[in-house]
Amino acid sequence: MSFFDIYKKYEDFDVQNFLNTVDPQTIQKALNASNVSAFQFLSLLSIKAEPLLEQMATRAHALTLQYFGKAIQLYTPMYVSNFCDNECIYCGFNRTNKIQRKKLSFDEVDAEVQFISKTGLKHVLLLTGGSRTYSPVNYVKECVKILQKYFSSVSLEIYALEVDEYKELIDAGVDGLTIYQEVYDKETYGQVHRSGPKADYLFRLDAPERALAVKMRTVNIGVLLGLSDWQREVFLLGLHAQYLQDKFFDSEISISLPRLRPAEGNFQPICIVTDKNVVQMILALRIFLPRLGITISTRESSEFRENVLPLGVTRMSAGSTTQVGGHTAIADENNKISQFEISDKRNVSEIIEFLHQKGYQPVLKDWMAI
Repeated sequence: MSFFDIYKKYEDFDVQNFLNTVDPQTIQKALNASNVSAFQFLSLLSIKAEPLLEQMATRAHALTLQYFGKAIQLYTPMYVSNFCDNECIYCGFNRTNKIQRKKLSFDEVDAEVQFISKTGLKHVLLLTGGSRTYSPVNYVKECVKILQKYFSSVSLEIYALEVDEYKELIDAGVDGLTIYQEVYDKETYGQVHRSGPKADYLFRLDAPERALAVKMRTVNIGVLLGLSDWQREVFLLGLHAQYLQDKFFDSEISISLPRLRPAEGNFQPICIVTDKNVVQMILALRIFLPRLGITISTRESSEFRENVLPLGVTRMSAGSTTQVGGHTAIADENNKISQFEISDKRNVSEIIEFLHQKGYQPVLKDWMAI
């Protein structure tokens, strides 16, 4: 059994009809339930639940404190290549975009790593474009060896791999994986992933499970908000996270809820997702899955990130850049292409200061491989 078996159960389910016909009593019952069912979770995503957002926030905040306290793990992304074999029409690295391509040498990787390590962060997320040709597993593995000299936790956000490749990278020191399905609706998936390896829906969908099968410590999944109906997408994301939690109970499962941001190619969102919508999905996910990690990225504004912090957030990026070599002078005037525009441009020190002001504990290191 894989998550696709669960997906097929809901593939033809009329989510909007359910959301339009759900009654307030059902939503209230879901809010008060000790073990929230799948359909109760979906009811919390209904527009009819909006009058209960304050009650949902109270419950979500209490659950977050119970399971996570007031600790917020900090990390930063590090891009080492923007070469890509995929035609994802929403992404600045789309292979059809006429942008300058860059891949860091190992000396440049080392310089970038040293710069980041001076901020005090011990968690780093290594990213490449989706190109096996320019960023093969061996290249990624050599980068990981450099990162291991400075960081206690190295996560990857790269193209989907086979089981033995995940095992090879785990043996090299990788302990975390971020891989977004981007959009669960199969039809929309095919429309926005026009060509390239990423166009294989099922191979992408099963990637988190392949990594967890060989003992990846943490896996972060997500949807790119703006590509399809957010209520159905978040419903399936929650079910996917639940499936992974239940099957791989000794690993940490988390989710991200990134919204589309301006990028090379000028792709416009298919669906509008408001701030209130994002708040509601964070609350519903926390109530449905109390142990779930929830990441809020620098795609969101500093004000919005501060406002949603008490609602269920457990992890934040800091000092972010989506340029290859963007943490150092390597990102010169001839290399200004980002995967997408970030919104919260505060550095690590500023994020740490704001967390302290809000009474939270910024966690720069919480893991050490033995």
